[in-house]
Amino acid sequence: MKGWITTFAGTTINLCLGILYAWSIWKKALVNVDRAGEVMTGIDAGWTYLTNAQAATPFSICVVLFALLMIPGGRIQDKFGPKIGATAGGLFLALGCVVAALMKSQMGLIIGFGVLGGIGMGLGYAAPTPAALKWFGPHKRGLIAGTVVAGYGGAAIYIGGLGQYFIDQYGISGSFFALGGIFAVVTILCGQLLFTPPKDYVPPMPANARAAAATQDSTKHDWTPKEIFKSWQFYALVLMFTISTQSGLLIIANAAGLLKKAAADVPFLAANAWILVSFGGLVNASGRVGTGFYSDKIGRVNAYCLNCAISAGCMFILPYVIAEQNIVLLFLVVGVAYWQYGGGLSLMPSFTADFFGSKYLGFNYGLVFIGWGMGFFMTSLGGTIEDITGSLRWAFYMSAGLLMLGVVIAYLTNRPKHSEEKVPVMASEMLAEKVNE
Repeated sequence: MKGWITTFAGTTINLCLGILYAWSIWKKALVNVDRAGEVMTGIDAGWTYLTNAQAATPFSICVVLFALLMIPGGRIQDKFGPKIGATAGGLFLALGCVVAALMKSQMGLIIGFGVLGGIGMGLGYAAPTPAALKWFGPHKRGLIAGTVVAGYGGAAIYIGGLGQYFIDQYGISGSFFALGGIFAVVTILCGQLLFTPPKDYVPPMPANARAAAATQDSTKHDWTPKEIFKSWQFYALVLMFTISTQSGLLIIANAAGLLKKAAADVPFLAANAWILVSFGGLVNASGRVGTGFYSDKIGRVNAYCLNCAISAGCMFILPYVIAEQNIVLLFLVVGVAYWQYGGGLSLMPSFTADFFGSKYLGFNYGLVFIGWGMGFFMTSLGGTIEDITGSLRWAFYMSAGLLMLGVVIAYLTNRPKHSEEKVPVMASEMLAEKVNE
């Protein structure tokens, strides 16, 4: 019961931390390349219009710090438990929203949303997933990880519309004030419902768990953070994480703008581009649970490759879809990209637990999570390409190519064998030789 309480409390916490996925709502309100540097008037008086590259900077900094703070956040989770990290994460995120609201500038967004928000997300996100996974066996890792992180992806479902409502009614600053207060209260309360199992706890294993593909290839040794650096598979996981992340962040950072362009002849959709953001949040969250579920059945590698291959095709045709202003097809291909991205965030903690065990999962996954932060490069590159060419076409093509590279890397990556696992094999071989003699 404590395992399921931890799982759903973690999902709720991530519903607050997932403000990152609604960034395109603020980007849409802030960006006007022709009027960049000009001070706004009316409800947003004091704010200044930005270019695409300028608006991408706070988002990119938030992503990088989010990834880096996962390492100390994971260490805090392993050593002191998940409550401290979750509470600290909520407070930092709320403070960041207040700072951004008060400063009303790109620098305020960098410090508030980028730095403080990134710190809060890293500390808070590192707490619930490892704690929840420790309660369950390998046969449920994908499903549990997907359920916990689904909250982060699902945040855009309501933050997209709620954030747009606050922006329309109270301005950009008012939206940050309102959301910051809500997130602080919810995160601190739910943080107290995160539990870790006692040291002698053994996760239950049903009789048919041996048949699960994910269970069959799960390590019996708990690798320390120092040990994982000696395995090439660690670096392969980091690279796989980067590749699955870059395409998702590119879409997330530009979702509202994509619908605005594709729906130029449909005034309602053009004026309510947050609809694609919320749709993406729903698919993102579903992709985490869904991918986690079928990865327990068909294996992590097969699930990763399936997601990346299909998403690569969608990224290749996305420029054509936008040019043709095909709204239905736009929702379909963007939905696939969101699903793949969300699936990666349920697969990678499961990969980490399968490869390196659960005892040091918080710290080890924090190290693997560096790959997620490295995926920000495509967001910044996409903003620069759009400012120069007026289109994200080449960014989409590059992203698709990287996804296909990820398929190749995944198929070449197998679980590392610790020296403790090799010893029994060597002993049996020696015994066989003696018998033959």
